[in-house]
Formats: sequence, structure tokens, C-alpha cells
Amino acid sequence: MAQCNETLLEFESLIKNGEKKKWEGALRTGVDLGTANIVLAVVDEENRPVAGATFPSTVVRDGIVVDYVGAVQAVTKLKGQLEELLGETLEAGACAIPPGILPGNVKAIGNVVESAGFRLTEIVDEPTAAAAVLGITDGAVVDVGGGTTGISILENGKVIYTSDEPTGGTHMTLVLAGFYGCSTNEAEVMKRDPAQEANVFPVVKPVVEKMAAIVKRSLEEYPVDTVYVVGGACCFTQFEEVFEKYLGTPVVKPAAPLLVTPLGIAMNCTE
Repeated sequence: MAQCNETLLEFESLIKNGEKKKWEGALRTGVDLGTANIVLAVVDEENRPVAGATFPSTVVRDGIVVDYVGAVQAVTKLKGQLEELLGETLEAGACAIPPGILPGNVKAIGNVVESAGFRLTEIVDEPTAAAAVLGITDGAVVDVGGGTTGISILENGKVIYTSDEPTGGTHMTLVLAGFYGCSTNEAEVMKRDPAQEANVFPVVKPVVEKMAAIVKRSLEEYPVDTVYVVGGACCFTQFEEVFEKYLGTPVVKPAAPLLVTPLGIAMNCTE
């Protein structure tokens, strides 16, 4: 996990500072169309992060593209920014789907990537993408996104069970807005501000416990030794502590959990 965290923190720094790294061979891009953020990750042939970009967006809801034109425009813009930074055209692109998504929605997500100018090489499921970064073959990967909590059980490198439940970061925002009597936009800003965590987490803790209850039901049928949590909505410092107490199973949260899946998508971008 130490190597994984080092890679994620390096990728996070590249995005934050708008920097690039030297690369070997052809570049590959992962496109993560999240409920709250769109993230593009670029890696080289050695799976090392080269550059990345992110954009807050509401074009996708619970794995469904609700604003196709807006999604294409956002991905195209991020692609252009990265190409200008790298001085090279980004051709090969991959995307990911949450567990349990319908075939029609899979096609729509792939179409966004192609319409933005990429040659679509792969559509990977999100837990497989995350597992590539985490370097695991066994355990439960819980992706806490903006709209849903996705659970996938891996055994010997294969996904043997998936579930996707409608509870995520958006529900935290709604609870915050109701508690503080503010708009959802104000609540979202508060939720994302690490300096506000002491005021935010006690309010959203019941939502986190509900997520843990969802995971616990899955683990009753498919017990595992370790649960790995990723996704933007699990960034709170106490998140894994609440999960671990509720599940009675060791819970691991990597550094920069929001960036695990997009980086894994890029790693799976193979011809």
C-alpha cells in the first residue's frame, strides 16, 4: 500500500500544480465520469502517472449520463488542456462503469469518450480499475461516489459479486443543507472544505453508517479479510474508523481516494 499511496500522491500533485512528468512510450488516458467530478488521468506504458485534470460536474447521475452535450464538452475541454500541457495528442482513451449499470448506459458513457476525440480502447468496471491501483486480488472494494455506494468482491483477481446502492456524497450534502438551513451549493462547499470537517462529519455520520450497513449485508454472504474504500465521499479522516467499527473488518483507505478509480481506468487503457 505504501507504493500505491506514493503513486496517488504524485498524481494528486500533478493535477493540483498543473504539471507533467517525463514518460516512456505511448500515452494512455482514463476518463472517469463521476457524479460530482470528471477526472482525466494520463499514464505511460509503465503505468506511471504523467498528468491529470479534474472538473466539477453534474453531467452524470448514478452512473447515467443526464447531460450528454455537457459531458462531451467537459471531457473535450480537459483533453485539450492536457494536450496543451503535454505537447502531444491524446488518442487512446478508456472509461469505467459502476456495478449493475444497464447496457444502454454503458454505450452512452463510451460514446462521450469517443465524441470527445478519443479512440475508445476499453470500458472497465470501476472496482477492477481501483484494484489495479491498489494492487489487490482479494477483498472488497467499496467505491463511495457522489450518487451511489458500489460494492465489489474480488477473489483471485476476479469480481465475483457486485452491488450498487443509491447512497453517496450527494446524500451527505442534502443532510448538511437540511441541518444548517443552507443551499445545497453552500453545503457542498462546506463538505469539501477540510477545515470544516469538525462541523460536517458529525452531521453526515449517519449517512456513513448507512453506507456501512449496505456493505455489511454484502459481506454476510461474501466475507473478506479486508475492505478497501475509495471515492471522493470517503475523504473524511474518520470515515474508515466508522466503517471498521460497524463492519468489524479491517478497512483500508488509500491516499487521495478520489483519484484511485480514474488512475486505474488509465492503467486499463489497452488496445
